[in-house]
Amino acid sequence: MADGVAVHAAADALIEHLGADMVLVGDDVERYCRDWHGDVTTGALAVIRPRSTADVSAAVTAVASLGLSIVPQGGNTGLVLGATPDQPLAQVVLSLERMTAVRRIDVDDFSAVVEAGCILSEFKDKVEAAGLFFPLALGAQGSCRIGGNVSTNAGGINVLRYGMMRELVLGLEVVLPDGTVFEGLSTLRKDNRGVDLKQLFIGAEGTLGIVTAVAVKLLPPVEQVATALVGLASLSDAIALYRRARRDCCDLLSAFEFMPPVAFTLAREAMPDLAMPISGDYPAYVLMEIGGSGLVDIEDLMQRFLEGVMEEELVLDGVIASSKAQSRNLWLFREGMNEGQAKRGAHLRTDLSVPLSRLAEFVDQSEAAVMKALPDCLCVSYGHVGDGNVHLNVLPPAGLPRAELDAFLYKAKSVINDVLDTFGGSISAEHGIGRLKKADFLARIPDVQAGLLSAVKHAIDPKLMMNPGCQLNFTAD
Repeated sequence: MADGVAVHAAADALIEHLGADMVLVGDDVERYCRDWHGDVTTGALAVIRPRSTADVSAAVTAVASLGLSIVPQGGNTGLVLGATPDQPLAQVVLSLERMTAVRRIDVDDFSAVVEAGCILSEFKDKVEAAGLFFPLALGAQGSCRIGGNVSTNAGGINVLRYGMMRELVLGLEVVLPDGTVFEGLSTLRKDNRGVDLKQLFIGAEGTLGIVTAVAVKLLPPVEQVATALVGLASLSDAIALYRRARRDCCDLLSAFEFMPPVAFTLAREAMPDLAMPISGDYPAYVLMEIGGSGLVDIEDLMQRFLEGVMEEELVLDGVIASSKAQSRNLWLFREGMNEGQAKRGAHLRTDLSVPLSRLAEFVDQSEAAVMKALPDCLCVSYGHVGDGNVHLNVLPPAGLPRAELDAFLYKAKSVINDVLDTFGGSISAEHGIGRLKKADFLARIPDVQAGLLSAVKHAIDPKLMMNPGCQLNFTAD
């Protein structure tokens, strides 16, 4: 599809096969070809917007007959270019945004079946209205969609209690590259009939098929929540505090986030009306939350826990939210720091994981190495202590020309990854690989793992038409 005539012919053929209602071309395509942060804008031959699983199947068959490839897309909130086309003349975007139905919520079974295009926050609201709870919680939950959550194995702030998206999925419905449908929407908790095929598609970023519907676990509602922000002497003390919280608060601990002092500066740059909840300045901060229902007194548990660790001077200062509004205000600092970084311009965003026992050591070594290599930068390290997941971001000095900025960001990434490798860590804790991290992934993947992934890909998608260029070096024929 190298010339304009062929491109128009292919687009016309898609419209003829699928109907004008399902196919967008021309200027309408642009918003589907821009990444979440607006850093990258590409293009696509067309955008297909199915309304049903049958539509998806028909679309896949039509695209294959034209020798094109497909980039599946949910809410397009990913951070690694996994849903951003990179061959505009040979790729179509298939958006699930019209497939938003919650097919059923089963209160007695504690399960639901939801279509892939349903926005996460809207699904959570419907589950709550039914008297249940879906625990996945992301900053982008007002825009991200369930299918994308599955395809990226989304994480978020509640992973330490409820696990990644993989732990919440009971079954999947997937349209395969030949247009057939894998019907696997079982809600059984225990089903040991051989290989669990749904696991192949969770985290695959649309490279093996298109998730069209998901069966998920639901839980009893969390009726009581206690949120606290505390100041500590070091990140090492935050690790010690987490160890105590896991012992004393047990599985009621749902979030445990660490932040540096600069987080509050960045948050107030994005949200000037935020009031600092703690009067002193401390080298490290932890935002923690416990929740439960029934006969457990969550507020008393948080109060007694913090009294104990403050008596031992593990925690130097702290505040417990006395209302939902105050709890929301505390979480705004965690969310606002990301907006503050974005307001300062392009910067390195990382998503790393290391063994929890070595998290503080990794942050110290990485920040020291980056500052030595790039003394004019600002390091911002924060993340999910309970998961060993740290976002070590690097902000360059303002005003760098584009070429110098690109070199700066590449250098920062290389320095951090070199340290990460010595810790046996992962370059992607929760964001996936996509196109952005593919080179770093391929440089580190063992030959046996690469061979297995290649065998799976070729077995399921022999024409290599599903999201080529994502994760591994597969391109359509």
